[in-house]
Amino acid sequence: MRGRAIPALLVLLAILTAAPAAAQVGDVVVRSPRPFGLFAGDLFTAEVEIAVADGLSLEPASLPKPGPLTRWLDLRAVAVTAGPVKDGERRWRLTLTYQTFYVALDARKLEVPGFPVTFAAQTAAALTTASAEVPGWPVGVSPLREVQPAPVDDPADHMRPQAPAPRRDPGPATVAALGLSALALAALGLLAHDRAWWLFRRRPARAFAAALRQLRRLARSPDPDAAYRGALLALHRGLDRTAGRRVLADDLGAFLDRHPVYRPLAQPLARFFQASRETFFGRDPAGARAAWPLAEAETVARRLAAVERIAERPA
Repeated sequence: MRGRAIPALLVLLAILTAAPAAAQVGDVVVRSPRPFGLFAGDLFTAEVEIAVADGLSLEPASLPKPGPLTRWLDLRAVAVTAGPVKDGERRWRLTLTYQTFYVALDARKLEVPGFPVTFAAQTAAALTTASAEVPGWPVGVSPLREVQPAPVDDPADHMRPQAPAPRRDPGPATVAALGLSALALAALGLLAHDRAWWLFRRRPARAFAAALRQLRRLARSPDPDAAYRGALLALHRGLDRTAGRRVLADDLGAFLDRHPVYRPLAQPLARFFQASRETFFGRDPAGARAAWPLAEAETVARRLAAVERIAERPA
């Protein structure tokens, strides 16, 4: 009697141990938005909701792997989302994308195979696991054509004739395209005039615009000293052309009085004249370039050209 009681006791302990894990898994719901009317090559999705106790997490390794499932069905993708905890349960949602390759000769139902999913919770004492069984569900497939169409005298009658393409008058679209092209060209001409491009490049009113273009060309020069001297000379020529006479460092105040639009640039212009004096008279172009680099000279030229452009516009 004692020998028979030991196996029975082990079975009872196994049942009591497995009962809490089984109780961790709630209902399993499968929803398919399109379970019918599938043709060969169609993609369709299914959503699986699994309710499990809070604390259990889905084991990614237990999910079905994308790839062929049967001779007519492929699993393309699997996405997992975890819902909020409610009443001690969390709902896990699996979104599965399938593709069917079944070439049906008539409308019929096929079954998508089910699969198990494992959940686990790691604690200091032990590892708790629970398994949820996702059942299979049916989908309906349809044929692409009739197996035996109705008899007709001419087999070509089975083909649907092509619908003639409607004839449209291209006149309104052509007029609209020409009008919009003319407006675009006019806008481009105004922009070119404002920015001193192309035919407007050499007009005398844009002295600083010409200086800025020269500084941009000099920035690509392999000789930094020569490029720096050329940049300083370009700015000098821009000031001279704007003033109508030579402008030296001592003339800066008078230049700003005659051209007050450039007064916000008084400090950068003073630094420019200091760099010019050190370069051409102090014989220290490297020191001047370190104190007032070529990039800053280009920035000042850009600001001067912008003020020049604004000052030229009618009030």
